[in-house]
Amino acid sequence: MSDELIDNFGRRVNYVRLSVTDRCDFRCVYCMSEEMTFLPRDEVLSLEELGLVARAFTELGVEKIRLTGGEPLVRRDISRLVDDIGALPGLRDFSMTTNGAGLGRHARELRQGGLERLNISLDTLDAERFKRVTRTGDLGKVLDGMRAARDAGFRRIKLNAVILKGRNDDEVISLVDFARREQVDISFIEEMPLGDVSDHSRAETYCSSDEVKAMIEEKHELVPSTETTPGPSRYFRMTDSETRIGFISPHSHNFCSSCNRVRVTVEGRLLLCLGNEHSVDLRAVLRRHPGNIEKLKEAIIAAMPLKPERHHFTTDGDVQVVRFMNMTGG
Repeated sequence: MSDELIDNFGRRVNYVRLSVTDRCDFRCVYCMSEEMTFLPRDEVLSLEELGLVARAFTELGVEKIRLTGGEPLVRRDISRLVDDIGALPGLRDFSMTTNGAGLGRHARELRQGGLERLNISLDTLDAERFKRVTRTGDLGKVLDGMRAARDAGFRRIKLNAVILKGRNDDEVISLVDFARREQVDISFIEEMPLGDVSDHSRAETYCSSDEVKAMIEEKHELVPSTETTPGPSRYFRMTDSETRIGFISPHSHNFCSSCNRVRVTVEGRLLLCLGNEHSVDLRAVLRRHPGNIEKLKEAIIAAMPLKPERHHFTTDGDVQVVRFMNMTGG
């Protein structure tokens, strides 16, 4: 059995985004509907099953695992899973995407468990606007969580901002300057057309990375960085700051040709592409063969030919994928 995962287009998969829950304490307008129905408990992978999936992938050459949700910090005993994954041999990069609200309670134990990096979603610095975008969130709690994570010794913290025209595009410079002051990185993300949202028209709110970059360059000179990461961000530096500026551009600068990622949803679906429904049911394998990592690895290897060459996202509001981001894993 090969110890590497190679798809039909010669791309090596060495990065897995592992969702630990579909639940979240926020209801962000671009990610979830206001009234959500969540998975029954028996359809959700247990912590032990999630740990076995992570181990199987690392034994197949995966070097980076990112924990996602929903919001991973609402999963009970999440620190136990972090401890288990953090101890896996061969793992070079272990990170989490979070809304940050739970970091005040969890940051130190997560860092001690081996988690190295954090991506914190932050689309606005205006408390009232933050409440409208997240529907339930408290900006102060998120900022306190970010600082708690920095104090806990995380080697890299990055803010993720989804920019929507007419909603928060007037805050691009403020977000950059905030990242500079706090000595964290920031990535600006084009909205992913996942799920049928009722809050806004995606065709009207679409803001390209090129537009955001032009806004920043009115104040800060951006120099292309030679640094690469396991993810899709294109990074730039500023001559007077250590803060990196990243752009994630699924529409305007398609990164499919170099895609090295797959996702596992909390219900055990191995998604081969964010923008397609190609998937394999790993939960069925896990429960048909409890604890049998070889059967699990066989299923993962057999899934690689299903990975498509590219997604087909559009900016006109058309939704090809009806699952919301919280069901996908960030």
